Amino acid sequence: MKKVHKLKTKRKVDLLVLSDIHLGTYGCRAKELHNYLTSISPKRVILNGDIIDVWQFSKRYWPKSHMKVVSLLFKWMSKGVKITYITGNHDEIFRKFEGFKLGSFELKNKKVIKLKKGKVWIFHGDIFDVTMQYSKWLTKLGAVGYDILITINQVINFFSEKMGKGRISLSKKVKNSVKSAVKFINQFEQTATEIASENRFNYVVCGHIHHPEIKEYQTSNGPVVYLNSGDWIENLSSLEYYKGEWSIYRYTDEEFINIKTDAGDEDYASHKSVKELYRELLKEMIKSPQSKKRKTA
Repeated sequence: MKKVHKLKTKRKVDLLVLSDIHLGTYGCRAKELHNYLTSISPKRVILNGDIIDVWQFSKRYWPKSHMKVVSLLFKWMSKGVKITYITGNHDEIFRKFEGFKLGSFELKNKKVIKLKKGKVWIFHGDIFDVTMQYSKWLTKLGAVGYDILITINQVINFFSEKMGKGRISLSKKVKNSVKSAVKFINQFEQTATEIASENRFNYVVCGHIHHPEIKEYQTSNGPVVYLNSGDWIENLSSLEYYKGEWSIYRYTDEEFINIKTDAGDEDYASHKSVKELYRELLKEMIKSPQSKKRKTA
């Protein structure tokens, strides 16, 4: 029998930033994301846009792995973990509910927080995308094409791993080989940093372009650090802030080989049906730290 090592302690994170998960699409790597989330213990979570892909959402496709991610986030919320959902372009339908709050959960279009080393401006970043602003139909068409490319990529990776050659990313190769794509990423970073500098922010945190990055820019108003959390389609990355330092987390399968989560998380990672997970999600929704305090009073 294969020996399974139990995860003894969860890694502590003061602030976790996730973006571009695209739940509800075939390209979403929800299983890997769930593995990662069960390995950490964050004090605060920022979901920085395109978490649920409303553009390509289909009732016919919502697997258990996607529901497990949502369930785990609600579990955190019920325990009092502060979760801020910042809207993006793929989940822009939620923008009209800006300001909504439920327990430790809030819905925002942008967020400003204060850290020891300065102010942080957080938003998704689609506002800088010209095609998004003026040719939304073209952007949506591109999103469908991107999802098809990711699906083809999954098939290629299946055979590539069987042959022992490891994973490859077609979309990353395309981005890195097209000069206009590289130029767009650079312009995106510079624009975000310049506006952050003008408004006296020390950090600017974005998503949208699926390109994880931490880079310091020198501006007329002093240094500004640009950060991007990447995505959970191809890069499988996030931003972590712990003890005053930022870092990019990148998922690797090897990190989770022979790892078993603790009993609490195993309930969410079991072989329950989507309906059972949905019922548990509803139970977590009605829980709150305030209601627990009233019961113990």
